[in-house]
Amino acid sequence: MKAVDWTDGSVRFIDQTLLPAEERFVTTNDIEVVAEAIRSLRIRGAPAIGVVAAFGLVLGLRSPHTPERSSIALRFDRAAGLLGSTRPTAVNLFNVLNRMRGVLDAAPGVSDREAIELLEREARMIQAEDIEACRRIGELGAALLGAGTSVLTHCNAGALATAGDGTALSVVTTAHRQGKIREVYVDETRPLLQGARLTCWELVQAGIDVVLITDSTAASVLRALWSAWALRRGKSSSTG
Repeated sequence: MKAVDWTDGSVRFIDQTLLPAEERFVTTNDIEVVAEAIRSLRIRGAPAIGVVAAFGLVLGLRSPHTPERSSIALRFDRAAGLLGSTRPTAVNLFNVLNRMRGVLDAAPGVSDREAIELLEREARMIQAEDIEACRRIGELGAALLGAGTSVLTHCNAGALATAGDGTALSVVTTAHRQGKIREVYVDETRPLLQGARLTCWELVQAGIDVVLITDSTAASVLRALWSAWALRRGKSSSTG
């Protein structure tokens, strides 16, 4: 499952506001649709927002609604301004906008078509980098976990928040594939319930045992897990 993707010159994303009741994918070549999706949290998660913004810029430069006589620099500014207004606190979003602007500034004198091709290539690179980063996070994090591990999560840092398998949740799914995960306790994460709606959905899709808990239960769950771990360790030491 890819939360955001680039397919045949269009952006494809899953509408996260409908999960877990409905799995609906949206395909669009309209930057306005992409901007609205970021603003309304249909697309969320810093890495995913950054990746989809890169492709959104390409859509904005190709838009048939853009006046023919507008320079590509002006069209870029308009597209970047629209996307930047969606989530003013999203660091990845502005990092990507600045990176894409650097690509355009570094290619003076090229045709509009060539400039758009350069920007699409850069957007694909940004997507590939995020996918690889997620994979490495999963591998390195899973190496720190032992067999029979229980994990507690808050919010959502999985595939829905990235272009790949997720950041923190990638550690869990990778460790699960290695047979290390006993179960995952998921905070509901009020007020938008990213844990209850999104993380639980992702983990169920991966075939991982999930226990949904209220946010206020987290401390007592951690204490119980710690006590159980200490008891098992004590028994192991006494018999060893």
